[in-house]
Amino acid sequence: MDKDVLGGVDGLSLMLQIRDSLRMYNSLVERCFRDCVDTFLRKTLGKQEESCVHGCAEKFMKHSMRVGMRFAEINQGVATPD
Repeated sequence: MDKDVLGGVDGLSLMLQIRDSLRMYNSLVERCFRDCVDTFLRKTLGKQEESCVHGCAEKFMKHSMRVGMRFAEINQGVATPD
C-alpha cells in the first residue's frame, strides 16, 4: 500500500477517535450538568451538586468502559470462528 494512502487512513482514524472522544466528553458534561446543577446562585457547586456530578461522571465512565469491553469481546468472537 502507498505510504500517502496509509498516512491518510491513519490520519482519518485518529480524527475519528478524537471526534468520538470529544462527543463522549460533551455528552457527559451536558448530561451531568442537566441532572445535577439546580441553581446559579453562587460560583461554585454546592456539596450536593458536587456529589451528584461525581456520581454521574463515575457511572458514565463505568458504563462506557463496560460497553467497550463488551464490544471487544464481540469483535474477538467474530474474528476467531469456533
